[in-house]
Amino acid sequence: MKNNDPYALEIAEKLLQINAIKLNVSNPFTWASGLRAPIYCDNRRILSFPEVRSWVADRFVDLIRKNYPDVELIAGVATGAIAIGVLVAERMDLPFVYVRSKPKSHGLTSQVEGYTPSGKKTVIIEDLVSTAKSSLQAYHALMGKELMILGMVSIFTYDLNIAAKNLENAGCKLASLSNYNALLETAINNKIISDEDLLELKKWRKDPESWY
Repeated sequence: MKNNDPYALEIAEKLLQINAIKLNVSNPFTWASGLRAPIYCDNRRILSFPEVRSWVADRFVDLIRKNYPDVELIAGVATGAIAIGVLVAERMDLPFVYVRSKPKSHGLTSQVEGYTPSGKKTVIIEDLVSTAKSSLQAYHALMGKELMILGMVSIFTYDLNIAAKNLENAGCKLASLSNYNALLETAINNKIISDEDLLELKKWRKDPESWY
């Protein structure tokens, strides 16, 4: 689960500048899973900043062309990666589909929305990878459509060990624009966190469940 993009530090800085990523060791955030964490990431904020939005989409195009030059279809994971996924697909002149967290309870009961010809070489776009559980739900839904999944790309990953294990077990490759290490380096360089905060943030990433 290595960062494959040379702009990792710059992306981390932009995410901090627009408050898409917040750090607070003394007053941790509670994630939807119930996990307490000194970091919270909401990459949907990127959409409200045109310059950052366009820049991130361009970096995605660079990353996909470098790692998956044969891509034929872009798939965004709902809801956070739908809009940015459309921007990427538009830039690459490729078709786009998106994946719901679960099938609709009415109509066609679809989980994957859009045209998915069997065998299409597909790259999945995620806004954020934490444990990779929801990311892999999308991965398996697309696999169920008999698509050829080349890999997954994300804006940011926490680099949690559980995510690396889950992705490896599923056989899903991940390339991320930025990551936790790049974030910590950027936060220290910009004096956003102290050395003591840095130690706590490293402790959390090593063992998030018992950190707090």
